[in-house]
Amino acid sequence: MSSGKPAVRLALLGCGTVGSEVVRLLHDQAGDLTARIGAPLELVGIAVRRLGRERGNLPVDPALFTTDALGLVKRDDVDVVIEVVGGIEPARSWLTEALRTGKSVVTANKALLAEDGATLHDAAAEGGADLYYEASVAGAIPLLRPLRESLHGDRVTRVTGIVNGTTNFILSSMDASGAGFGEALDEATELGYAEADPTADVEGFDAAAKAAILASLAFHTRVTAADVFREGMTAVTAADVASAKEMGCTIKLLCLAERGADSSGHESVSVRVHPAMIPRSHPLASVGDAFNAVFVEAEAAGQLMFYGRGAGGTPTASAVLGDIVAAARNRLSGTRAPSESAYAHLPIRPIGEAMTRYHISLDVADRQGVLATVAGVFAKHEVSIATVRQSGRDEDATLVIVTHGAPDANLAATVEDLRSLDIVRSIASVLRVEGGA
Repeated sequence: MSSGKPAVRLALLGCGTVGSEVVRLLHDQAGDLTARIGAPLELVGIAVRRLGRERGNLPVDPALFTTDALGLVKRDDVDVVIEVVGGIEPARSWLTEALRTGKSVVTANKALLAEDGATLHDAAAEGGADLYYEASVAGAIPLLRPLRESLHGDRVTRVTGIVNGTTNFILSSMDASGAGFGEALDEATELGYAEADPTADVEGFDAAAKAAILASLAFHTRVTAADVFREGMTAVTAADVASAKEMGCTIKLLCLAERGADSSGHESVSVRVHPAMIPRSHPLASVGDAFNAVFVEAEAAGQLMFYGRGAGGTPTASAVLGDIVAAARNRLSGTRAPSESAYAHLPIRPIGEAMTRYHISLDVADRQGVLATVAGVFAKHEVSIATVRQSGRDEDATLVIVTHGAPDANLAATVEDLRSLDIVRSIASVLRVEGGA
């Protein structure tokens, strides 16, 4: 299909799992893409680490491959630079060069955006260029553009999400089968959901980067990964999952971003990633397997749910293609995407001021006065107990305590004081409880 207009020329940086799918989609949907944009898309170069590597018979001229990514970015015949390499450097240098020289950028690089998105946004402003990054969070789920554009007339108050498919698969498997963390991780690895080194996923680094991007958009404030409180889920046990079931809950690794008052009454932002119990009635509780979902709460729009496949080559490439279409249309019409909105400049509220609830499992000596002593520690730190369950026999007992809402600092201080009691033999687990359970 010929539009009569000159092609919008694309440079692709990276041709791995996602990049290969981008190439295939550009080829397979060429006619439809031309019709949607009003001009054809032309791939003029692909930067890779190694030439000659087997790439599954991609429908592309081998002459397009190069190892000189920066040289490709600097070419005068490039309109849009697509980056799916990942990492901080050299990706940051490539993209800032593209943006400062007026080239549109489409990236899936959550790590770079979360660590130094400010540099990219500043470069885009300097060059009058578009910066799109829908694929950086939750794969094919259309999430960032609604936050960036559709909800721009509203006030978002809270974003709660499951944004890592690997950890969600592991926790869903533990919930369904009663397996321990190690067994569920092995299953995830065998099925290809977990990397050989799953640290970024199970320790929450991946989710923290995505949480920073979501919070930045939702609250019009620059938030970096360093601002996000992060706690991994490797300590979650089969006993924790069973205890959650008894409470009518399930455990998920959540990202939580909230806008509210700090201890001085000033408006601020809290962003955290950690495992938490949520009621099975919560919309996120039924999100299983390796799916992602994000629950957004806004003053006028109310509650919104975004759900779908959050990772994988094809879903992520779908989001990349959507951004390419938007960038190409803008270039043809001489318009720009919405620029960064960071006018609020809200301070980051420390984790100690976050209001939450705790589920605490204690192994204690089973003798008179134990419960009163434990309750006294909670009272000392102004933490109210919601429920207590006790089990055990002979000289040992287990206390499972769920608190009412309190500042995280008070709850953490309570746990530390409990550790010092001679009647407390061990603290088996501490988990936060979210969602009004």
